[in-house]
Amino acid sequence: MTEAKDRVRLWLRLLKTVRGIENDLRETLRRDHKTTLPRFDVMSALSRHPQGLKMSQLSGVLRVSNGNVTGIADRLSDEGLVERVAVPGDRRAIVLRLTQAGLAEFETQAQAHEEWINERLSGVSPEEARAMAARLQDFADAAEMTMEKTTDAQ
Repeated sequence: MTEAKDRVRLWLRLLKTVRGIENDLRETLRRDHKTTLPRFDVMSALSRHPQGLKMSQLSGVLRVSNGNVTGIADRLSDEGLVERVAVPGDRRAIVLRLTQAGLAEFETQAQAHEEWINERLSGVSPEEARAMAARLQDFADAAEMTMEKTTDAQ
């Protein structure tokens, strides 16, 4: 039973750490860039797909509902940071992509984000960071396989 308790303690410590860093990041984005973490996440996803993404693709990348993305996309579009582009041959489909202004704004935010995270995690060596990231990816992969097995069994 001790092994299970150790793992629960690890989970709680991970959760507390991640939530603390995330809350600091949310506050920093709000204070320094007048933005939110969900807006940053949408712009980040679009920056990795310069050709743009359909709303459903963007929702899938972010693992949130279309409804969550729609409101953010609307506001980013109103501010000229994101554009909606019709998909040839599909009158109902729209692709979202960053405008030049959106790309410039995201690059500014991303640089600040990287510096902030680097500072916040400065006590972790690059080697430790790589090893921890690899181990967490192993956990994520195992969890995804378990979810797939559970879904397949249903």
